[in-house]
Amino acid sequence: MRRILILGSGAGGTMMAAGLRKHLNSAEWQITIIDNNEIHHYQPGWLFIPFGVYTAEDCKKPKRDFIPKGVEFVLDEIVGVNPNTKEVEGKKDKYKYDWLIVATGVRIMPEEVEGMMDGWGDDIHNFYTLEGAVALRKKMKYFKSGRVVLNVAELPYKCPVAPLEFIFMADWFFTENGVRDDVEIELVTPVAGAFTKPIASRILGDIAVQKNIKVTPNYDIAKVNHGEKTIESHKGEKVSYDLLIAVPPNFGAQWVEDSGMGDPMCYVDTDHFTLKAKDYDNIYVIGDATNVPTSKAGAVAHYESETIVENLIREIEGQTPKATFDGHATCFICSGYEKAVLIDFNYEYEPLPGKFPFPGLGPFSLLGDSNFNYWGKMMFKWVYWNLMLKGVELPLEQQLTLAGKMRHVPVTD
Repeated sequence: MRRILILGSGAGGTMMAAGLRKHLNSAEWQITIIDNNEIHHYQPGWLFIPFGVYTAEDCKKPKRDFIPKGVEFVLDEIVGVNPNTKEVEGKKDKYKYDWLIVATGVRIMPEEVEGMMDGWGDDIHNFYTLEGAVALRKKMKYFKSGRVVLNVAELPYKCPVAPLEFIFMADWFFTENGVRDDVEIELVTPVAGAFTKPIASRILGDIAVQKNIKVTPNYDIAKVNHGEKTIESHKGEKVSYDLLIAVPPNFGAQWVEDSGMGDPMCYVDTDHFTLKAKDYDNIYVIGDATNVPTSKAGAVAHYESETIVENLIREIEGQTPKATFDGHATCFICSGYEKAVLIDFNYEYEPLPGKFPFPGLGPFSLLGDSNFNYWGKMMFKWVYWNLMLKGVELPLEQQLTLAGKMRHVPVTD
């Protein structure tokens, strides 16, 4: 019997298991997922915990609930991979494979920023871990006045729109609590504006201005001065805070570095279009573990999974993989007051106004702030648990379509 190993049972790994099990005969192919945690986290929900919209329990379910029938789930921690011998080493055992899928995601590394750990969990918090989001909820609940600064340390990081969502939601939250006039909100980011692409950056930046949120661009953080409550750039520019919401550097899994298979940030060098590991045969990479230049988000993993399933089966059948992944990303951005913005883009085309997923009909508005978009965002949790993870086909094109999008949108200063 031939073996496929999937390392990681987050969104990408779970969707890969569902897709491959549908296409490969269980009498010929053994599919095994290896993960060191029994609990599956709905990570987009972590953003809502600090505002009391979701609780920790709303964002957790047993991973085994989503492992397809005929797929083995092994609880073990990966410590290394040897592509030459096609063997994975765990803390408990070693595992042979014919094909390997890397889906081990990313981890936050606050210790990479000088001084950040000095105030970690005190006046420096995050919502990129479940524990961090819960702790931040306790801090936000009673925050009455002062400066709330959200700093993005560097690119890439998981869910690039989440910092924007957080500051927009913070404006709503403090307004609802009757303290908004006494709270300053500032986004400090390494990119040139509110977003990485000009049209979306202008529109999202305008929303920030309307909400009296300051955006400080092109900021390259060097250190945190916990005693004086400031962050400092490499140029010596200081931004003061009372509550710092940190998006620390994001690194891939440690075993990637230990195995000599990744770049300095532990991302596996991945072909941008086939999603096959560039330097290794019989290995594909999905989701946050890749170094492809698109968003590290669940929707992207969904699109990637379709390409990888097709390509892996093509290779099993003696064909060459197809370069079909175009960097497609679809993201809702909550803007507070039960409204949200939706963006849809890929490697070549930036987010554009229009309708999604059906041209001219929607029902979602692209780069438009609407209540319907918000309910689409909130509905996504049900879609995630009940459809995406189970490999149910969604009415979403794997590749971006320009139908229904405004391709020529003027950008003004």
